Amino acid sequence: MILVAVGLVLLALGLFSGGVLVAAASGLLAAAPGTMLWVTFPLLALVGYGLLTIGSRADGLRGATFAASCAMLVLALASAVVLVLQGAALMPSAGGSIALWYVMTVAGVLGAVGAASTATRAAAH
Repeated sequence: MILVAVGLVLLALGLFSGGVLVAAASGLLAAAPGTMLWVTFPLLALVGYGLLTIGSRADGLRGATFAASCAMLVLALASAVVLVLQGAALMPSAGGSIALWYVMTVAGVLGAVGAASTATRAAAH
């Protein structure tokens, strides 16, 4: 159970880092995120998801890994929405779009792989 708890905290911190990157790039947050958030977003999200997956297998909490995957996909979707709104000049760009592309790619890949593996495990049982 400790792996699940630690995994959830690390995953939440990773998602928070990604959320701050998206919020700053969309102009919703006045602060400029530092390099640390660019590193902690994928690192903590990946380690947190890994621990959650390992711990949930032992405790039978498959729904937690699927929820984590969905959270990553929602973050990727939010990045895509902001990119499209900025591209259509409906939302001002707050210092470039590289952070949005970064979050969309990393969160999209991690979320899609996690959701696919969860569905594969559920179908096998």
